[in-house]
Amino acid sequence: MKICEIFASIQGESSLVGIPMIFIRLTGCNLRCRYCDTQYSYSEGEELSVDQVIDKVKQFKLKYIEITGGEPLLQNEVYELMNNLVKSYDVVLETNGSVSINKVNPQVKIVMDIKTPGSGMNHRNYLKNINCLKKTDEVKFVIADREDYEWTKEFINTHTFNAEEILFSPVFEILDPAELSQWIIQDSLSVRLNLQIHKYIFGDKRGV
Repeated sequence: MKICEIFASIQGESSLVGIPMIFIRLTGCNLRCRYCDTQYSYSEGEELSVDQVIDKVKQFKLKYIEITGGEPLLQNEVYELMNNLVKSYDVVLETNGSVSINKVNPQVKIVMDIKTPGSGMNHRNYLKNINCLKKTDEVKFVIADREDYEWTKEFINTHTFNAEEILFSPVFEILDPAELSQWIIQDSLSVRLNLQIHKYIFGDKRGV
């Protein structure tokens, strides 16, 4: 499988925000979101076996692992990797929501994007995934502007989620988190504001 990078950092998003975690970033993505902050993952990386990846993560001595991308579900070996990792770690999968999640090990916590119009990729949402989500999974909407916000409100009003956590994430340095917070408060939404705190801690750079 092609791996872009493996590193340890503080989880910057989701309900697990603030927890030290190992990140395995797979190479390749089938989407081209306008605000993508990991374009280097489209092609950069090295070929590693599942066993080699597991050997690399052992050096960090942490309990949690996130598998991300790019889009990690584009590589078939990721399923073997997840099946192995759940034996020893709490595993999180971050996926862009355009690929079926029905083969993901049920022990894996899924954080799934639903793309908004501001991404330019909302036509690629694989909506059958909504019915595959578990109670412990999370749904993330990345919001660039008021249009995205209104679209997302309508989406969550017209769809039923098994996942209990719904994340509203402002695009970093494009939508002011204070403004998004006010919209959420004014509309009394039962959602979680999802800031990328690793960027506030370390800056907008890779490997952190």
